[in-house]
Amino acid sequence: MGKQRSLPAVRPVGQDHRATPFELFFDLVYVFATTQITGFLAHEHSAYGVLQGLLILALLWGTWSGYTWLGNHSRADKGLLRAGMVGAMAAMFVVALTIPEAWHDTPGGLYGPVVLVCAYVLVRWVHLTVYAVAATGDAGLRHQIAVTWLPLLAGAALLLCGVLLGGWAQVLLFAVALLVDWAGIYLTARHGNWRLHSPVHLAERHGLFIILVLGESVVAIGVGAADQPIGVPLVVAAVLGVGAAVCLWWLYFDVVAPAAQRRLGDVRGRARVSLAVDAYTYGHFPLIAGIVLVALGVEGVVAHAGESRPLGAFSALSLFGGAALYLIGHLLFERLMHHAWNPPRLVTAGALVAACPAAAVLAPIAALAGLVTILTVLIIVETVRHERSPRAVAQPIEAPAGTTEIEEDRASICEH
Repeated sequence: MGKQRSLPAVRPVGQDHRATPFELFFDLVYVFATTQITGFLAHEHSAYGVLQGLLILALLWGTWSGYTWLGNHSRADKGLLRAGMVGAMAAMFVVALTIPEAWHDTPGGLYGPVVLVCAYVLVRWVHLTVYAVAATGDAGLRHQIAVTWLPLLAGAALLLCGVLLGGWAQVLLFAVALLVDWAGIYLTARHGNWRLHSPVHLAERHGLFIILVLGESVVAIGVGAADQPIGVPLVVAAVLGVGAAVCLWWLYFDVVAPAAQRRLGDVRGRARVSLAVDAYTYGHFPLIAGIVLVALGVEGVVAHAGESRPLGAFSALSLFGGAALYLIGHLLFERLMHHAWNPPRLVTAGALVAACPAAAVLAPIAALAGLVTILTVLIIVETVRHERSPRAVAQPIEAPAGTTEIEEDRASICEH
């Protein structure tokens, strides 16, 4: 690693750096974008629409992750980085505005899909350009940034071809573009020259994004309740919807997030970068996608709270399938961070998948109550197991290779 020389407009961060208020402000455009995606999914109301929505969500996640790493290198609220991120906010807001037209252009005005791709590429271009300037004096990091342009440009070309062709060709090319971009960055990042100065900042930023997306599940309650008279069924559905959001929050923040943050802080050098890339940059996407799908299911329940007809396959799969995906994301995250399985969550994920057919034929409120009950039972089981044997490690996969504190974190995470 070369000796770093910072520019006057760039302020490097230390190992104890925390998320700044400006970064939270930056996240607001992603709140709007997530709301747009949920609205798009509800409007399409099909498996094909879910696939399209998740592809857009993956594009957004990639940009947010990039700026989180940038803010981990230098202060996001000072000088050059703040100016660049303000420009990226404007471009990302344009991306969010065009999400309803990402796959089907509305007649009149500009061609929506092309506008979305151009704004998205601009967000990525600003990120890498500002990152390169901030990395002045660090030859290894600047080389790493230069290499990242290759998958970005290849992916951008595929995205542009996709929007020009439209239909299934657009979906296929978007998927290939994401594969090229994510795989290219992953293969060059794990053992490359990225810098992770503050583990606290990275873990905190991802936790805050989880909260922002959980907020979408609360917003979904309001969207589903729009134009409905206040009555007992609506109130019950709203309370259950909040209960589902609380369960998702609890499963991440009670033990998982603090233990993972300590684990990341105890790793050093390139091993820390690899762990951060695996568990946070890539490992958190299933968590985000799962929450978005649960929000979609909650919106469907609240919108039909007073009805006795069956919930239906689409909302049932969104609700229970989204929660199962969320737990599968936890299993992946905990496996990467602590090298151990979590049997209660594995069993619960399977139970949620198995319960989908039953949920589809239940009344909406009954289905949502079933989801909250299953998640609540999981939380109770984990809490009791942790209190009884806080140091027990469940089904370790690899031999321990850390300090006593890491062992305690690993034990806690398995019990929860």
